[in-house]
Amino acid sequence: MEVNNHRLVADNVEWRESPNQGGKLVKSRPDSIIIHYTAGSSAESSVRSLSNPAQKVSAHLVVGQKGEIYQLVPFDTVAWHAGRSSWKGRSGYNQYSVGIEIDNAGILTPNGSGKYLSWFNRVYEPDEVLQATHRNETTARYWHRYPEKQIEAVFSICNALYDAYPIREVLGHEEISPSRKTDPGPAFPLDRLRSVLFDSDRQENNPDDEFPPNAKAASVAAPLLNIRRGPDVSFDQVAAPLKQGDRVEIVDREGNWSKVRYTTEGWVSTRYLSKV
Repeated sequence: MEVNNHRLVADNVEWRESPNQGGKLVKSRPDSIIIHYTAGSSAESSVRSLSNPAQKVSAHLVVGQKGEIYQLVPFDTVAWHAGRSSWKGRSGYNQYSVGIEIDNAGILTPNGSGKYLSWFNRVYEPDEVLQATHRNETTARYWHRYPEKQIEAVFSICNALYDAYPIREVLGHEEISPSRKTDPGPAFPLDRLRSVLFDSDRQENNPDDEFPPNAKAASVAAPLLNIRRGPDVSFDQVAAPLKQGDRVEIVDREGNWSKVRYTTEGWVSTRYLSKV
């Protein structure tokens, strides 16, 4: 899975462009990912709602129960998913983020017969339900579980976005709009997702050779490494790809990208560099 021309590319991704979109993101690239649940009956019904001009809502992606993915808005374009939102002094997260809607019923209620009901009256079995306390609440409630295939799809999406853009935050809607929203809720492993993206060294190509954050030089670890005019995949290449073993000087860093000097200067994904 990868990002190409602000679209997600993989066998399980279907393009369904929504008319509900704004102008370009700030700097025409996202630096944050916002995770939602749909609280809907299916991925298809959510795609329809997020594409209905009368609804005036949208998201960049919808992820179905089996891991199927629908993209509705390009990643460099504003989707209307965050609403009134703020985090660490920044507000208006539609301008900075990719919105991922996960097909999930959200909050459930016991039906008195050992099973659980959604707001749209679908019945769920006990093994589909998690009893847990929301991060913004003090009393446990019942939540629709996310299937493992769906969680894996979301993790793969976030990895692809991290590799393509200077992603610095992955947040739940519940965190940027705590008085209004409860999604994605305690059934989604949001903290584990953040740990996977930000706490590991992410040197998949060379896991025993951690790349120091203050390094002034590096060696190319990938067979070929594109060098671009700016710090994400939307920028054009400035020269032929660097080759494995090429030694480069590091002159700047932005998120998960490094500006390097070889025969020319340009930006490369830091995950494909190793220490020298």
